[in-house]
Amino acid sequence: MKKIINNPASFVEESIDGLIKSHPEVYSLAKDNNRVVTRANKASKKVGIVTGGGSGHLPVFTGYVGEGFLDACAIGSVFASPSVEQMVSAIKNADNGNGVLCIIGNYGGDVMNFDMACEMVEAEGIKTKKVIVADDIASANKSEKEKRRGIAGMIFVFKVAGAIAETGASLEDVFKTAAEVNNNIRTLGVAVSPCILPEAGKPTFEISEDEIEIGMGIHGEPGIKREKLRPANDLVDDLYKRIIEDSKISSNDTIAVMVNSLGATPLEELYIVSKRVNENLSNSKIKNIKTYVGRYATSMEMAGMSITMLKLNDNLKKYLLAESKCPFWNN
Repeated sequence: MKKIINNPASFVEESIDGLIKSHPEVYSLAKDNNRVVTRANKASKKVGIVTGGGSGHLPVFTGYVGEGFLDACAIGSVFASPSVEQMVSAIKNADNGNGVLCIIGNYGGDVMNFDMACEMVEAEGIKTKKVIVADDIASANKSEKEKRRGIAGMIFVFKVAGAIAETGASLEDVFKTAAEVNNNIRTLGVAVSPCILPEAGKPTFEISEDEIEIGMGIHGEPGIKREKLRPANDLVDDLYKRIIEDSKISSNDTIAVMVNSLGATPLEELYIVSKRVNENLSNSKIKNIKTYVGRYATSMEMAGMSITMLKLNDNLKKYLLAESKCPFWNN
């Protein structure tokens, strides 16, 4: 294992501390919990937006706290759900008196703990709603979409929900808009190499040097198939076709695209992917208003990438492109 760390047991706390020290104008540590990150300057009167999840995926989840994004985030250990206590703290720190929307990746521990946390704060008078993000088309078929995992597409949900919340919209309206984004995102990725958890010191899975796995989850969950490495264009064409068929995006539709590194894949390779995705979109006469390329949802140092498409209408487009203040997002 080669990692630039100190004690593996302090990995999460030290990374959070470094994040806050690097961007003190954006992030702050909650006074009541050292695993909850909040905005440096608390918003007022708006609906609060909260998420939570395991460490090891930065910028997800913690990185998307900020103006026009999230108000608070609960952070678990590497690839582990935050506790109910941590989620309660995040909700309370995000509450401005107008309710809190919890945006949750579709993982058993995250969903269960947020359900319990919402029940607890509701008993104290804080109204909540939940959107469970399920954009990974590899993890379940269309007839069971609610079983799909939440991966990179959740950032689009954070962004749109955060933007509409800034306008002073009601909890119900913020929830409906976030749910609309959730229904219109599709993601599919490919893993090229495993990652190593700091406290485990060994790879999360094994894969041959000449193999890839299409649809592998961000924790190493099984994908659709394992196959030999192909040229980038062939691979992108395959992923593109699967996403388009699942989403029913067609000519004259308007979309946004995210090409995301799972951690180790460099920008040069991502731009090769982006080039082919945009060529396919042009050939399909689908209008892409913006391509986001970079590290948005990672899995430690796993090599690989994912492609996310969000089908837009004028309303979603407006909120997606609205100004925000976050080190990991380019408006």
